[in-house]
Amino acid sequence: MKLTERQEGILFAIIEEYSETATPVGSVILAKVFNVSSATVRAEMAHLESLGLIIQPHTSAGRMPTDAGYRYYVNALSERPETLADKPHAKPETYNPKTAERNSRVLEVRVNAQTRADSAIRGAVDSLVELTGNLGLATIGDQLYIAGVSRLFAQPEFLDNRRVQAVAELLDNLEPWLREASPGQPLNIFIGQENPIGKSSGASLVVSRFRSPYSDKSYIGVLGPTRQNYLRVMSLVRHAGDILERTLMIKGDD
Repeated sequence: MKLTERQEGILFAIIEEYSETATPVGSVILAKVFNVSSATVRAEMAHLESLGLIIQPHTSAGRMPTDAGYRYYVNALSERPETLADKPHAKPETYNPKTAERNSRVLEVRVNAQTRADSAIRGAVDSLVELTGNLGLATIGDQLYIAGVSRLFAQPEFLDNRRVQAVAELLDNLEPWLREASPGQPLNIFIGQENPIGKSSGASLVVSRFRSPYSDKSYIGVLGPTRQNYLRVMSLVRHAGDILERTLMIKGDD
């Protein structure tokens, strides 16, 4: 799928604005950002909608991203980390280098301060909850660590009981599924209906695989609404996996 630079910028702006407000984004806001007419923005939005990347939840509303739109965005971030740099749509809330560095340091200090492996894992999970606002999880062998359930269900997306049930189904089956499927990438992202379980949950699972003395199939990550700051979450989850791998390999040798 090929988008023009402006179409891609408008898609990314919709995703980033929606992640902050949980409100469909209108053409007037985007016209100001890109310094074009509202009619031009509406034409570009119509094209993005025809590609299935955004939807209009009801007549006269703005647009919101679909799972396919999020997937395009996440792929762009993975392949071109500089995508957000020096772009007119980029918001400070989306990526701030100083904040990113501080968050990474908080995560590292908290994990390294622990003297036991299980405490290091819990420290990493708790840090991800605090820094992302999502549910944090880690699985090592047959053991599953979870924290932040209340944070997850406080999100407006989960006022729908059907979505809550779908998330519960996903969590109930997460550990055996990860053990069987063994996602092989250093960072694995399952968006909305891409999730193998709980497809109607409206949630995204971001997990990093790492090595440990206790299992060759260890994961740490977060579960949150599809509407989230993927750049921040992906960076923190990847960093958490790296830190735990180094820390647990050292503790395992003690």
